[in-house]
Amino acid sequence: MKDLKNLSRALTRKEMQTEVKNLKKAGEKIVFTNGCFDLLHVGHIELLTKAKNLGDVLIVAINSDKSLGCLKGQKRPLIGQKDRAKLLLSLKCVDYVIVFDEQTPKEILSELLPDVLVKGSDYKSSEIVGKEYVKKIHRVPFVRGRSTTNLIKLIVNRYGYKKV
Repeated sequence: MKDLKNLSRALTRKEMQTEVKNLKKAGEKIVFTNGCFDLLHVGHIELLTKAKNLGDVLIVAINSDKSLGCLKGQKRPLIGQKDRAKLLLSLKCVDYVIVFDEQTPKEILSELLPDVLVKGSDYKSSEIVGKEYVKKIHRVPFVRGRSTTNLIKLIVNRYGYKKV
């Protein structure tokens, strides 16, 4: 996490816990979403924009490089966690970014206890990890054809490299 210290809204877990407590005391509604966000695309933007509209503060938890590699394979990430955090923090709708090393956000959700958990509609409600730690779950409609995997395949196919 030390490589993210220069990003004022990229906090450690302990810092984020303190910040969330203070925000809740101030009456702010906390919205949380998570993902890899490796190659930011319009599907991500739709999800993040809609998530922000559900509350006052949007926290985006991103998988660390190690975690993302375990989930998506050894060729990933394409964009390192520090750069992914910077990209997300450049969006007006994102208030905070936190990086987590686990495969799922369950532990971080149990620590932060946000008001709303947002996931894409490609997740079934019964499959959403950490739902027991929030007051409300909101599923955002999935933007068909918009995914990092599809972008990778498009680039590989267009430029004649070996298929992914």
